[in-house]
Amino acid sequence: MYAETRKIHLIEEVLKVNNEGLLVALESVIIKAKKTVTKKPSIYDFLGILSKKETKEMRKAIKESAEIINDGHFKEIPTLNIEKW
Repeated sequence: MYAETRKIHLIEEVLKVNNEGLLVALESVIIKAKKTVTKKPSIYDFLGILSKKETKEMRKAIKESAEIINDGHFKEIPTLNIEKW
């Protein structure tokens, strides 16, 4: 069944409800479902997580690891201390 058809069928069934308790229960299910919808993570969600010192250390580690590649060949990889991230 297509989503639109299912929605129309559900609306028709809800319109037939005469029991206030059932209507309240249906409303609470919809409200709860809306609250549990997770949003797509944004880069802005991570603002302020790292200190300036940690950010500098991370940038340094990234820069050092970027220098590992030379003319398409890998150099020996130094041990990077990035476990805390």
